[in-house]
Amino acid sequence: MPLSKKLTGKQFILYPALLLIITFIILGISVYVSDEARFERYAKNLFVSELAGNSLNLHYTLAYPENYDITEKTVLPIYTGTSGTKQDAEELFSSLETLTDISRDNLDDDDAYTYDLLYRHLKLQLTGSSFDYYSEPFSPNSGIQSGLPVLLADYAFRCKQDVIDYLDILEQSRAYLEGLLKYETEKADAGLFMSDSSAKKVIEQCGVIMDKKMLADGTHFLQMTFRERLTGLISDGLITEQEAAAYLSENDRLLTTVMAPAYEQIADTFTLLTGKGKNENGLCYYPEGKAYYRYLFASSTGSHRSVAETKQLLFSDFKNNYSALMILLTKYPQLSDSSIVSACDFPMSDAGEILSSLKERITNDFPAFPSDVKESAVIKTVSPSMENYCSPAYYLTPPIDDMSENIIYLNPKNNTDSLNLYTTLAHEGYPGHLYQTVYSQIYMSKTDASPIRYLLHYGGYVEGWAYYVENLSYEYAKEYMQNNNLATAYYEACRLTRNLHIGMYSLLDIAIHYDGATFAQVQQILRQIGITNPQTARNIYEYIREEPCNYLKYYMGYLEIRLLKQEAIDLWGERFSLYEFHKFLLETGPSDFNGLHESLLSYSPDNHHPKEES
Repeated sequence: MPLSKKLTGKQFILYPALLLIITFIILGISVYVSDEARFERYAKNLFVSELAGNSLNLHYTLAYPENYDITEKTVLPIYTGTSGTKQDAEELFSSLETLTDISRDNLDDDDAYTYDLLYRHLKLQLTGSSFDYYSEPFSPNSGIQSGLPVLLADYAFRCKQDVIDYLDILEQSRAYLEGLLKYETEKADAGLFMSDSSAKKVIEQCGVIMDKKMLADGTHFLQMTFRERLTGLISDGLITEQEAAAYLSENDRLLTTVMAPAYEQIADTFTLLTGKGKNENGLCYYPEGKAYYRYLFASSTGSHRSVAETKQLLFSDFKNNYSALMILLTKYPQLSDSSIVSACDFPMSDAGEILSSLKERITNDFPAFPSDVKESAVIKTVSPSMENYCSPAYYLTPPIDDMSENIIYLNPKNNTDSLNLYTTLAHEGYPGHLYQTVYSQIYMSKTDASPIRYLLHYGGYVEGWAYYVENLSYEYAKEYMQNNNLATAYYEACRLTRNLHIGMYSLLDIAIHYDGATFAQVQQILRQIGITNPQTARNIYEYIREEPCNYLKYYMGYLEIRLLKQEAIDLWGERFSLYEFHKFLLETGPSDFNGLHESLLSYSPDNHHPKEES
């Protein structure tokens, strides 16, 4: 508009209005960008602060932390008392306030989803922070006394600095464990210490795990694995033979003068505290036990359901599995004869061959990795000294910035037959944890998802997926025995029996920890499903008592995924396929099931299968 041109009356009215509109637009964009930037900064700061305070978590999460601006010295967190716990709660509250000060409506869809996950996660963690002394770092089945050596044995050496950091962690390990023993002493003073039978197991484990004779002989697994990792660095020209010799000597010194005495101190402390544990039953016998169990259930499973609704869901599933098994046994009465097992044996028994066959078989039902992804799977065997304290198998999650090597551990004590090995490797490998982890991390990286998503752990989603695909692998196994009806019936009977057991253990978890079932009552229930050996019943009861919500994490996760699948069938109709459903789960999660359910309602499946186009 020329400066000399006059404005009409109408223009005089419109001009300031237009300026006002433009101002609002500019302000709107400013607020929008501001909230996006604030959320990105908030999530990144949370990611860095979570990792910087724990060098073990950092190393297993990031191969190259400097790329994420994390350069702090190697540290292990040290428990200092309830004042530190109160400070943690205050930080959680402050973090939640900072988050809610950001407008969710001004975020894009991906960040809005992360926002919702973070909000629910922080609210849940804040609830959990009020239960002083209810957690158990020294659980006889999954405690730090067995978990720390496993993490140390597979601490990757990518460069010389990793060796130095590893030795620093060993140097700090005693102070770290002493902090946890301080917690246990306070826990005992509060009347919440573990039972005598559980304490006895921890004491026994300490002597076996840090075996003095093996340390003296140089045959301890923490010595042997250290030596193997140094050999790799020498081969790559990253350290010299002389440096390796010095590191070996220092490792031996720290294991014998720091780690071994620390484990003696654990055993001594637990010996002194034995007798202070007043509760031989479930959590509900503690003052806040029921409330803590509700928190633990939500935190472990990612399910929003009430305990009553969960019980109903589990019981209905148990009845369906039992009915299906009875129908199968009626049709094939010979399944009751144990002598048929050898005739129905799965034709593959080599772990590497099984993993390769599963990787090939899943391509029809699961989306493929991008062509430039070259992941590898390494199968290792659990050290003999750890067999009694490790799962039948487990997968070590690789760092988010280096997923090239994936490690699966098999426990020889628990893998008894080839069908069990096949379904176990489906659970841990393809399409289980290994496949799920690599796919999800690649997808989140490709979509530039907030790094905080990598730290939001959802046990129900992760273990539920693995148990869900383990169930699916029985169908894959049947394909190898298509001309043998008895074998396929046997495989289905194995699947149903396993679901009956894990479903029953999940129900017992609620019965023990929420309803107050005693050992005598649990033994009576187990007797009704054919478990009559008193020691077996005792072992089942004690495991569930010591590991509340562990079975539920697997089985409720599995049932929630099945319910999502049925919902997808109803919503998508003819467009439904296993491939598309799995793609949805992988690309939306990891997540709680609230988030998955909400996302499913707005998800639009593709009308084609990529393999069909090729």
